[in-house]
Amino acid sequence: MRRVSARAPDTTAQLVFETLPFVPATVAALLFIAPPMGRAADPIPPRYPAGAASFQANCAVCHGAKGAGQPSLAPPLLSYPARYAANAEGRRQLAMTTLNGMFGGIDVEQKHYDFKMPDFAHLDDATLAEVLNFVVFDLGHAADDTKPLTAREIAAERSHPVDGAAVRAHRASVLTALGL
Repeated sequence: MRRVSARAPDTTAQLVFETLPFVPATVAALLFIAPPMGRAADPIPPRYPAGAASFQANCAVCHGAKGAGQPSLAPPLLSYPARYAANAEGRRQLAMTTLNGMFGGIDVEQKHYDFKMPDFAHLDDATLAEVLNFVVFDLGHAADDTKPLTAREIAAERSHPVDGAAVRAHRASVLTALGL
């Protein structure tokens, strides 16, 4: 049996090799090069990191950190926004909702929500576009041919403010047009 040095080993691998001489070197080496089994893959970073940060700061409290919504309070953002972004009136709906808020009952994926979403008009157009792009692409996984929303689109809607009831009425017409 080899004698263990009194000095501290430089690495964990060295400790194994010095203190466990009965472990074949190949097995010990595999312990340090093979990835741990069952470990989840590193999460994919968002395409819109600034939008992700603003979403977490402003929207996640109601819609949840991953946009899954909260029963009866706030709807999930995982499918409809991506569908809206593929249509001109749907894109307007996204901008209108974030700028003006929305209130009243709505149904999303056969579930009813009755809430009052606040307006986020205090955020600048570029920030709102980033948040919407995070929702559409990172949470909603919109098709690759969907164009990202722009600050110019948000600014165009900002110049025509409406109340939350009008936003909800416009949503109904968008849903009909999309067949939802």
